[in-house]
Parts: sequence; C-alpha cells; structure tokens
Amino acid sequence: MTMSNVDIAVACALLAAATIIFIFSVRPDASDSAPHRTRLDQLMERRDAIYENLRDLRFEFRAGKFSEADYEETKQSLDVEAARVLAEMDQLTGSAPTPATRQAATERRHS
Repeated sequence: MTMSNVDIAVACALLAAATIIFIFSVRPDASDSAPHRTRLDQLMERRDAIYENLRDLRFEFRAGKFSEADYEETKQSLDVEAARVLAEMDQLTGSAPTPATRQAATERRHS
C-alpha cells in the first residue's frame, strides 16, 4: 500500500492545521503573568534557608556529629551570613537596622 502525493499533501495539511489549532488554543497559566521574584523575595528565601541550616546544625551537634570547635565555627559563619542578609533586607525595606545588622555592615566594610 503506497501513499500518493495527494495523501501526503492531505496528511501534511491536517498536521499543519492541528499544530496551528494547538498553538492558538493554549491559554496562558496564571503563573505566566505573575511578577518575577524580587530581590527581597530572594533574601527572605535565603534567610529562611540559613535559619533552617542553623536548626539542623544545632540538632547535629547535639547528636554528636560535630566537635564543639566545628560547631562554633560553622554557627558563627551562618550567624554572620544571616546578619548580612538581614542588613540587606533592612536596606531594601528602609527599616531601621538592628544591632545584628549594624554589626554585619561593619564586618562587611572591614572584610
């Protein structure tokens, strides 16, 4: 059974029509028009991740997975990072800086 040129042309036309109908019948999703994440959204997400890391660190230290020196070093690093994120959030929102965010800003200038 062979296909004639007419059969091939009809198949191509049907495929083209189906493609055009599909393209123009797709409705945009609500998330397509949602605004992109702002810098503040990114910072809030980072802050939450840091706080979660601090909770996990505390749990793992209590479980004996970290020495006290490693725990303190990692905790201090996360504390400084959290303070920097909070300081940047304060700058973006125009909030008065907290003592922790003032300290982070001072450390950032000296590093």
